[in-house]
Amino acid sequence: MACTEKQEQLKVEVYETSSSGNKLTPLADFASSENVPAINLNPEKKYQTITGFGGAFTESSAYLLNKMGKENRAKIIEAYFGESGAAYSLTRTHMNSCDFSLGQYSYASVEGDKDLQHFTIQEDKDDLIPFIKDALSVSKEGFNIFASPWTAPPWMKDNKDWVGGKLLPEYYDTWALFFSKYVDAYKAEGIDIWGFTVENEPLGNGNNWESMNYSPDEMTNFVMNHLGPKLEADGKGDLKILGYDQNREHLKEWVDSQFKNEETSKYFDGTAIHWYASTFDYFPKELQYAHHKAPNKLLIQSEACVDAEIPVWNDDEWYWKKEATDWGWTWAPEKDKYLHPKYAPVNRYARDIIGCLNNWVDGWVDWNMVLDKQGGPNWFKNWCIAPVIVDPNEDEVYFTPLYYVMAHFSKYLRPGAKVIEATSEDKELMLAAVQNLDDSIAVVIFNEGKQSKQFSLRLDGKSAEVEISAQAIQTIVITN
Repeated sequence: MACTEKQEQLKVEVYETSSSGNKLTPLADFASSENVPAINLNPEKKYQTITGFGGAFTESSAYLLNKMGKENRAKIIEAYFGESGAAYSLTRTHMNSCDFSLGQYSYASVEGDKDLQHFTIQEDKDDLIPFIKDALSVSKEGFNIFASPWTAPPWMKDNKDWVGGKLLPEYYDTWALFFSKYVDAYKAEGIDIWGFTVENEPLGNGNNWESMNYSPDEMTNFVMNHLGPKLEADGKGDLKILGYDQNREHLKEWVDSQFKNEETSKYFDGTAIHWYASTFDYFPKELQYAHHKAPNKLLIQSEACVDAEIPVWNDDEWYWKKEATDWGWTWAPEKDKYLHPKYAPVNRYARDIIGCLNNWVDGWVDWNMVLDKQGGPNWFKNWCIAPVIVDPNEDEVYFTPLYYVMAHFSKYLRPGAKVIEATSEDKELMLAAVQNLDDSIAVVIFNEGKQSKQFSLRLDGKSAEVEISAQAIQTIVITN
């Protein structure tokens, strides 16, 4: 049903990023046309509450920022956290080392130290902590941080190695204490931790870099009988505990374990997920299942990046082309190859975030905020792309189109907002909408196609005619 009747004008602000060169550019004065498709907004129908959008503080990103000139370092931090930038609201960091560290380390390196008397976050004080503190200093509304371990120190594990293996049962209480001491150590640095994921990628990562394995029931047992009670006993019961923290295709077996009954559910505040099973298919059935299994729990995308690619430098056009692949193009089993097509990096991000928002996900967190032209540093040489790429030797910064895509969500869809019903008569447009706490409505629209599109945005009997460029993402903010 096309919109033809004359309606009162909606007051809108339109921001667009496009393959033709717009970068969160304000647009106005659209041509008027008859019989254009309608996008209908219905704030009466509300869904999940937004937790936030953002990226991860890694040692690699922090190290690179410290190698940049003072002006560019400040510029990047403002771009991510300042009011003039993306205003990130939800962030992640790693406990102990990960592949995006300069090397392998643990805060509990003394073997047999069950009471963690030698626990220290000294390794984080040169790069990681200064990055977080500077981000906090420029953030007007602040942001939440959740921390994820890639592995316990090798001496606590059955294989005595950084990679793979399982936590020995005699160290379950020591490992729970580790989380509590981490919160205290960061608090002493002036940094509040909001929550944790229990384990990054508990199914493993092909025995490549730091990892530690749990089955669903093993993780549920650890949280139910050790981590949850320990944090509660130490007066930290308000910390969020997110289970799982890996790819969406296995969500069912993990939420079935975590939320089996009231006892198993007690300490889990939600579930964390990654997108690497496919950066093309966002697995709506699995997301729907996870929500309906635990409708009052969080569902947070905790890590995503265009992986297995070396960043393309100062070439915006490449980020809109389909030549990019992910790890699965080369490494996925033949039966799963269809999940890993060549697909433009911008499309991956826009499609996945909108798809997640329309399937109960309440937070979406990118991976590294800053990487170099190689896609590192990464001690395993697991090169990836970040929204901001730097050349510290030349003190140069490249804000890729992915940075602007993230800002389309993080800047305008704020914590506490409610996802609302949004439908389009043009089925080639992807969209999601929220009503913010200040009653403004933000609509994000993605046009993957090669033709510009006109539409009439309709709300409460009012309308605004808008045009979105070919290969573009728009955020439209509606204010009273």
